[in-house]
Amino acid sequence: MPDRRNVFFFYKNTEETKQQVEALKALPNDYNFKAVEDHTKANIIVSVGGDGTFLQAVRKTGFRDDALYIGINNTDVPSLYADFHTSNTQKILDAMANEEIEVRRYPTISVTIDGQTSFYCLNECTVRSSIIKTFVMEVSIDEKPFETFRGDGLIISTPTGSSGYNKSVKGAVVDPLLPCLQISELGSLNNNRYRTLGSSFILSGQRKLTLDIVQDGNDYPVIGMDNEALSIQHIERIEIKLGDKEVKTVKLKDNSFWEKVQRQFL
Repeated sequence: MPDRRNVFFFYKNTEETKQQVEALKALPNDYNFKAVEDHTKANIIVSVGGDGTFLQAVRKTGFRDDALYIGINNTDVPSLYADFHTSNTQKILDAMANEEIEVRRYPTISVTIDGQTSFYCLNECTVRSSIIKTFVMEVSIDEKPFETFRGDGLIISTPTGSSGYNKSVKGAVVDPLLPCLQISELGSLNNNRYRTLGSSFILSGQRKLTLDIVQDGNDYPVIGMDNEALSIQHIERIEIKLGDKEVKTVKLKDNSFWEKVQRQFL
């Protein structure tokens, strides 16, 4: 990576993590890397923490597709986004020096609310009722009506996000090499008036999902963007498709997505 030298570190501001980051900042100097304090001046963004910190690092730096993201785990919990750990910094240097790393491109989701505000997600977008009451959405695929959903909400996940919240509601784990969206239900009601597919389904990355919120007094859903929540009143339409940005992450060549899934769940 001869032209990628400026490194920005993203981490939670705890004393233990700050010490770990200071130790990491000292390492790049020996390999012609330079630590910078402004992420816009960096072309390598390093997340120090778990998967939640990695998601925040990508979000807070604007889903940059002109930078590489590296995850360094400092927890005891297995990570899907971090191939390295703060307890073994030598492994990071050896991998870079011996070219044992490769770049993996992860797809994102683009979410547009009422044709105005757009957001990106790396894991998933969730649309949930903000009160203890079901709400109704007309679900369309490529502008064609598909189903009328009544329930607690929907999860729309990327392939990498499929192993998170989506999996907890019996959704499928999807290979990240497949550019697609997965839609999973939360507490759907099925009766003579409301009818849904009743299972998760997968859409090609070329399709668009549209959710029209039925205005029946419960039109104030909570929209989750990865691990952040938005509360916007009187939402009428949510349009979701595969994003035009890809998140480039650095991973070890011998540590595939499925090897990580195996370690985390099997």
